[in-house]
Amino acid sequence: MTSGKETNKIAIIAGAGPAGLTAALELLRTTDIKPLIFEMDDIIGGISRTVNHNGNRMDIGGHRFFSKNDSVMSWWLDILPLESPNGSNPEKDDLVMLCRSRLSRILFLRKLFDYPISLNEDTIRNLGLWRMFKIGMSYLKVQLLPKRKEKSLEDFMINRFGVELYQTFFRDYTEKLWGVPCNKISPEWGGQRIKGLSITKTILHALKQTFANSSDIHQKDTETSLIKQFLYPKFGPGQLWETVAGKVTELGGEIHMNAKIVGVNRDKNGNRIESVVVESTDADGLITKATYPCDYFLSTMPVKDLIAALSNEATPVPTEIRQISEGLVYRDFITVGLLLDKLEIGTTDNWIYVQESDVKLGRIQIFNNWSPYLVSDPSKIWIGLEYFVNEGDDMWTKPDADFIQLAINELDKIHIAKPQSVRDSVVYHIKKAYPAYFGTYGEFAKIRDYLDTIENLFPMGRNGMHKYNNMDHSMLTAMEAVTCIREGSSDKTNLWNVNTEEDYHEKK
Repeated sequence: MTSGKETNKIAIIAGAGPAGLTAALELLRTTDIKPLIFEMDDIIGGISRTVNHNGNRMDIGGHRFFSKNDSVMSWWLDILPLESPNGSNPEKDDLVMLCRSRLSRILFLRKLFDYPISLNEDTIRNLGLWRMFKIGMSYLKVQLLPKRKEKSLEDFMINRFGVELYQTFFRDYTEKLWGVPCNKISPEWGGQRIKGLSITKTILHALKQTFANSSDIHQKDTETSLIKQFLYPKFGPGQLWETVAGKVTELGGEIHMNAKIVGVNRDKNGNRIESVVVESTDADGLITKATYPCDYFLSTMPVKDLIAALSNEATPVPTEIRQISEGLVYRDFITVGLLLDKLEIGTTDNWIYVQESDVKLGRIQIFNNWSPYLVSDPSKIWIGLEYFVNEGDDMWTKPDADFIQLAINELDKIHIAKPQSVRDSVVYHIKKAYPAYFGTYGEFAKIRDYLDTIENLFPMGRNGMHKYNNMDHSMLTAMEAVTCIREGSSDKTNLWNVNTEEDYHEKK
């Protein structure tokens, strides 16, 4: 580590994921404040990590590097330069960003459909004329008579796609994802994830693509779900965040792994954080506690955990706020990595969304198509099977060997791959992957208002704000937090408005 700028001010950052690392690097680049990151896990990148199993790399969750925000795109390419004929060459250089073609499809009725749905010959043939007629009529009906008030995610989707298309392609997968019916989920989730997508937009985009051939990686006029190319680090998203972590330490920041923040101490008025209590685990499993003073606290820890850490005898959190935080729900997931000799279907997809109701499998990633450098043997197919679960449920606690067998059996059942094709396997459990828009989420504004009274606290990222942000939005929240610190502002309006206001919203 090289010595950084001398400073008397300390910013403690909870979490070494995209938001935490972005904030640390921005503080070092634009202020004289020293960041100290405490990461409870033993790996950099949070959910945007890359894990390595026997030389095969797995992108947990799948991360397309694409943003409508120029500062984010430039930030990424400053860390990993884009491959080019006269520049970075992935065959020779490791620190390089690839430009990848995108293809995602939906598996339904044991057939593959384009995602988003295209009105092409394959779609008509696979669905049949009668179902296509019903989809068209239900869409026309909702255009003429939309639900005036969207009380649930079901209302939100029906207003944009009609009942028939919603039931055919959206309902089962979404209910697999969240584990509850769509009519129990806030419509705000749709606003976060698929606000700009509709049948009309899809048709117009298809017509536009027929007459255009743009190679602009920014694709600013394209809805996110319709983009045809994206950036991707040679060795997966974790490579970028590991590179950022290296820059943070080179500039004088500190990153402490296996270090969990378990307490947050405030002044007697309760409106400023003075220190945090960190529980660290060493290589021998020995646990120690230490208190670290700070001038600023930037938190990506789950809101439920933050509220618990804030509450103590000296500065108790109001009962109502604690109860709301304890009622916040998170969805966890399990990924099964399988190395195969071959697939029984085409192998050009990045993702395959599994809409089939007779299997628990939610989504399949084909890592070869994210980056060929993720796979050690190019003759093999390396895939990830994603299951959406709740921590502690029967799926979560199933022994790894049993879970792998379940995954192999389901692949066979839906005609994706034969059991005899499997050459290697691994299981990863990911906690709190998705903050949910049900439970006590309807009262979350009260938590936000309470947290905003703490002047030097800056919530960031997906779990830190209980907002289903994409990676670029998480980074933007970090940039906004650093802007507030740099300007001496305790007004966090712009911070909370990332992925809400039109300037930031990634329309899907």
